[in-house]
Amino acid sequence: MTSLPEESPSLIREDDRDAAVRRLREAYAEGLIAHEVLDERLHQVLSATTRGALASALVSLPEEPPARTATIGAAGGRIKRRGAWRVPRVLKVESAYGRVRLDLSRAIIEHPVVDIELQLGTGGARITVPRDAVVDVEDLSTGWKDLRYRVPRRSRPGGPVIRLHGAMGYGRLRIRHTLR
Repeated sequence: MTSLPEESPSLIREDDRDAAVRRLREAYAEGLIAHEVLDERLHQVLSATTRGALASALVSLPEEPPARTATIGAAGGRIKRRGAWRVPRVLKVESAYGRVRLDLSRAIIEHPVVDIELQLGTGGARITVPRDAVVDVEDLSTGWKDLRYRVPRRSRPGGPVIRLHGAMGYGRLRIRHTLR
């Protein structure tokens, strides 16, 4: 008796589906597709069961460049970035007992969407973003203290989208827009 393979090569995994949804959202954020097209393609992706159906939903999108990921980590102490530093597409910040200070106000941000993954134990974080940035904190969970972020009253379109996700233990996250 022959056993069936655990996963057929034509079937998709949840990771593939999540990556396709992310690409569609990024294409929308970059202005490459309209809102109606986004809705239609998301429906295609979420109902797809094979790689072919998934690929047809992404067919007109430009090729995805390899994601530049950087990790900043420390067991204790401070993690600090400021000035004219180059922000990667995906930034992972890991700290068990330290404070984190990220100043993106004068940083070189080459990507329209930047993902910052925070994995912090004890210790707070302060992130300063450009004046015209759009901040998304939907996928960030805070444990002990609340998030402090106030959306600016006046914002200019065209800034980068800064998506924060991950988990914070006992510290507070403060996000503010630069005044300059």
